[in-house]
Amino acid sequence: MLIKRLRKSSSDITFWIVIFFLVRLFGITNPPLEKSHNWRQSTVAMVARNFVEVDANIFYPRIDIAGDRSGITGMEFPVFNYLIYLLSKVFGYDHWYGRLINLFVTSIGLVFFYRLLGRRFDERIAFYSTWVLLFSIWFSFSRKIMPDTFSMSLMIVGLYYLDSFLLTDRFQTAPLIVTFFLIALATLSKIPSAYILILVIPILFDKSIRQGRKLGVLLAVSVVGILAMAWYFLWVPHLNNTYGFEHFFMGKNLSLGSSEILDQAGEVLSMFYEKAIKYVAFALFLLGLYRIVTNRQNVLKTVFLFGLCGFILFMFSAGESFVKHDYYIIPFVPLMSLVAGYGLASISSRRLVMIFLLSIAVEGVLNQYHDVLIDEKSLLLLELEEDLNAFSDRDDLVLINSGEYPTPMYFASRKGWILTNDEIVEDEIFTELQKRGLKYVVILRQVFGSDLELDLPVVLDKEVYVIYASSY
Repeated sequence: MLIKRLRKSSSDITFWIVIFFLVRLFGITNPPLEKSHNWRQSTVAMVARNFVEVDANIFYPRIDIAGDRSGITGMEFPVFNYLIYLLSKVFGYDHWYGRLINLFVTSIGLVFFYRLLGRRFDERIAFYSTWVLLFSIWFSFSRKIMPDTFSMSLMIVGLYYLDSFLLTDRFQTAPLIVTFFLIALATLSKIPSAYILILVIPILFDKSIRQGRKLGVLLAVSVVGILAMAWYFLWVPHLNNTYGFEHFFMGKNLSLGSSEILDQAGEVLSMFYEKAIKYVAFALFLLGLYRIVTNRQNVLKTVFLFGLCGFILFMFSAGESFVKHDYYIIPFVPLMSLVAGYGLASISSRRLVMIFLLSIAVEGVLNQYHDVLIDEKSLLLLELEEDLNAFSDRDDLVLINSGEYPTPMYFASRKGWILTNDEIVEDEIFTELQKRGLKYVVILRQVFGSDLELDLPVVLDKEVYVIYASSY
């Protein structure tokens, strides 16, 4: 009886989603000090902490590296950051709430991904596709303090309710309202997720769908589009111009971006097999494309081609940044997983299918487990706030030689500037910062910086960093 139950459970994708939810709880309370994307996670955490400590107005997100300015800046609508703030109101602030929120929402997204595909295709395709998605780049990013998988998961759940709205016998507003709410939050929290809404076009031309439902879908998506444009193209520039600080990348001219993408075609292609779903699943993705064409799967073909067109537009708006940041591929991974799942479902040998499933899991985990680990030297940054507290106030402005990395400033729990060693030794730059209220300089010797001796009073000298007063 127990063996039968185990076998039945192992064929249930929810069982595996729960198992690997628990697996990824390992190190869930770790600080955002992974080797990859610590900088992006720390800016998310900065915004959340400032909601707690400075101002909880969601329309005015702020980070800590704007020096003597307020730190208010244009960015994606901070839904994810605000959820961290709301948890902090109950339990007190801690960065790892972001990890838990993301992991929880992403796991729900996997469940609804499976349900949507199971309803529109069949359970085998749904299971295999969800398996590929589970062990794709989502495996590690679903526990990062970043909104990318969070946003796309909300979009998937929104699409599920959109599909429910289309399938109801009578026109029902509840699924449409849920759809609007979810896709609005998804789009506002990370606009690349909205590329998948291009699938509304074939819906509008589908003669089997009643006109009233088409109008309902068009209205919901149009309002989402208006909200997104208002935030990203009106409010974000307003914040940047009004408060004089621009930090987050908001896209570029399509002509320039497309040129950069074409110039780096090899690196762009590698994002799809090396970063997105890895080699085994990518081989199945290619098989799936072939089977979709040869088996004349018109629905799958339409979904993929429209989705690809929408994603290409996003790639062109990102330009070379698409290659620099592997998380930019995240929104497209569900579509790739669907195609790979179809390819796997087309294999008749059950034993071969099991080998592929195991290979996908092993490859995904082995290539991403390092993201759970944190270098011991990096952990020494956790002492920085306490060291600064021994002789300075939280309001004192500091300068850190971490270059483009805001991570050390987050752990200093201060506001100030981040510069390179070369910039710090420029007399003109340093004098200007002193005039603007600079009190202390933190020179990181090993992590995020390199040693630099300054002709300033030494306040604290440690193996990993030295702290100077800004003047005698």
